Amino acid sequence: MSIRTPRQLALDLLCLLGTLLLVLAPLLAVHGGTVAVPALVGGAVLGAAVAAVGARRGWSAPSVVAWLLGVFVVAGGPLAAPSTTIAGFVPTVGTLTGLARGAASTWKQLLTLQPPVGSGGTLLVAAFLLSLVGSATALSLSLRVARPALAASAAVVPVVAAVAAALLGTREPVVDPVVTGVVSAVVLLAWVSWRVGALRVRRGVALACVAVVALGAGVLAGPVVVGDTPRFVLRDEITPPFDPRDFPSPLSAYRRYVQLGEDSVLFTVDGLPEGARVRLATMDTYDGVVWNVAGDGSAEDSGRFRRVGAQIESGAQGSPAEVTVEIGALGGVWLPTVGQATSVRLADSEATAGLRYNDATGAAVLTGGLHTGLSYTLDVVVPDVPTDEEIGTARASDVALPEPQAVPDVVLTTAQDVAREAGSPVQIARTLADWLSQEGFYSDGSDGLSLSGHGADRMLSLLDGSAMIGDGEQYASAMALMAREMGLPARVVLGFVPPAGEGDGPVDVTGSDVQAWVEIGFTGYGWVPFDATPPPEQTPQEDLEEQPTDPDPQVVQPPPPPPEAVTPPDEDTEQPQADEPTPEEDGASTWLRVLKVTGMVGAPLLLLASPFLLVLVLKARRRLRRRKRPDPVARVAGGWDEVLDAARDLRRPPGPRTTRREAAGELAGAFTAADPQDAAVVAASVGALARSADAAVFAPGAPSAEQVAAYWTDVEAAVTAMHRAVPWRHRVRARVSTASLRRRRRSDPSRRPDRAGRGAA
Repeated sequence: MSIRTPRQLALDLLCLLGTLLLVLAPLLAVHGGTVAVPALVGGAVLGAAVAAVGARRGWSAPSVVAWLLGVFVVAGGPLAAPSTTIAGFVPTVGTLTGLARGAASTWKQLLTLQPPVGSGGTLLVAAFLLSLVGSATALSLSLRVARPALAASAAVVPVVAAVAAALLGTREPVVDPVVTGVVSAVVLLAWVSWRVGALRVRRGVALACVAVVALGAGVLAGPVVVGDTPRFVLRDEITPPFDPRDFPSPLSAYRRYVQLGEDSVLFTVDGLPEGARVRLATMDTYDGVVWNVAGDGSAEDSGRFRRVGAQIESGAQGSPAEVTVEIGALGGVWLPTVGQATSVRLADSEATAGLRYNDATGAAVLTGGLHTGLSYTLDVVVPDVPTDEEIGTARASDVALPEPQAVPDVVLTTAQDVAREAGSPVQIARTLADWLSQEGFYSDGSDGLSLSGHGADRMLSLLDGSAMIGDGEQYASAMALMAREMGLPARVVLGFVPPAGEGDGPVDVTGSDVQAWVEIGFTGYGWVPFDATPPPEQTPQEDLEEQPTDPDPQVVQPPPPPPEAVTPPDEDTEQPQADEPTPEEDGASTWLRVLKVTGMVGAPLLLLASPFLLVLVLKARRRLRRRKRPDPVARVAGGWDEVLDAARDLRRPPGPRTTRREAAGELAGAFTAADPQDAAVVAASVGALARSADAAVFAPGAPSAEQVAAYWTDVEAAVTAMHRAVPWRHRVRARVSTASLRRRRRSDPSRRPDRAGRGAA
């Protein structure tokens, strides 16, 4: 260990740990607020303490790692997984298993959950590990490595941590990236210059000038070069696993819910505000057969369902409420929601992994499917529904929705005819809704007068027949298509509207409460619901029903042209299923999954093994430099130094001021406790190497390249014999020991090559 004064140690701590915490600041936005501060600060302080004590007491690298693992287990509960502990600090069995799993799985959760993810479960393990391992590695390099140039490599640790925090962070971190980069660069460059002893007043002024120029170039030229390119974060590049196009249209299940009626309780809701609706699914794309959710991420990301944490950011304005839902006979994957959720808490912790939420529509899914008894609590904001007078002349929202396909011409002609006198967008929407609900008749199909489905041919029969007959499925689809043809952004919502006046207690929602309505977007007011379905008591009149008559003879007319080639779904065939068939995975997806799992498991292990790998790299670099020296005498002397360094790592070093032959004798005696045959091999090897090194250094002339290569071959054999002569635990410890990397006192001058004497000889 290099001797560091208290002032030098304080400066190392201030520069390295301060920069490390600064570059890890983007994780604050991921967790939300100051939730991650205890994990980041606590990890940095504990890691620095372990590194400082280990350097002071001369611990080996395995001992330091063992202490870090102990600190991770003991302090990981209160700092990284407080929700799994008792009273916030007493670890439990769940804490230990959670920390073990979180070290590998938290990285994926941070990338797949939608910020802010909060501190639930083991979500803080990643921040705690980065801070703990980063501070321990940086301070260990600064305190334990003797050479200043190698000790200054500790400045690389905050740079690596900054890359990791940027990949795990968000597009808008707490601290501006320009500030983080400039401050980190200035502090680390100044510390490296000071650490290697190259910091002078003149160089300090030059460094300040370079920093000012770089800062000006970055601030002024950066926006010109980068332009509007968004900040790269890894979470935005991950494709969500849930695709709504893999499931049937939720609207196709409308008639099935109606047929269930009041006999089956679909779910029970408690705390539902007066007049609030329960949303099941929001559909904004029409392909001529069904309405469905856009699965390509368009339409304000209405098809992007992402995992969410303990809190969900929402800019909705309205009345807050806490709603509890318990699932009954409702199947499929669509989770009933209310308004805009700010938090979703499932009682079944295992089902939480399958929760996906969409901010644009307020809809949620459970990829594993709903089951009876599933309960969850929603913290929601129920937006106030504005009146037509409040909306006034507000323009329609500029929302990019998928273009409807295979829409019958009668939809456009009917919409233009109905809304010809309407002026503002809200008047057009209200006119369409009133005309459909007042001129149409309600039939759920039980009387045989209405078919299910909402494809192009069903829309044609609804709007171009002798009378409009249908239920919410057909009327909501017709109004949404008519509003789209009139230039209004419209989408169809399937949900439930429990009857009013049920009291403040739990309400059983049955199939008779199913509703389908249309939402139209207005600038400044968001999505406003419109009901186009006639009341259930508005049934077809007797004179509209088919009467068996004896028609008069008529002239045979040519058959009408067939409608567009679209095939409506069969009645009650396209129903959402709770258990969807799993598509067969091809070889590419299997390998991709293997690579993802390998990365998730390997990244934490690689992070923990980084100190050992760094020691191995430094030793390999030192050995290579010794073998590649231009002077053959120096290469031979370097080979003997390699033998001495191996003895130091094995904790059997010779005296500091001994000759080569004396050192060889001490080494031969240091391995007497080993097997007699191994001890004899070590003694013979080191003795021959010492004599050869003295001959090469002090004899006239220089050894040939073949002699140097043979000498290094004997060096490797001697080092191998020394390792074989000790127990395996000592061999493993010696591989990662930093004893030989620390500054050691120079040997006696007589052991070094005397160039003047050799020249005279």
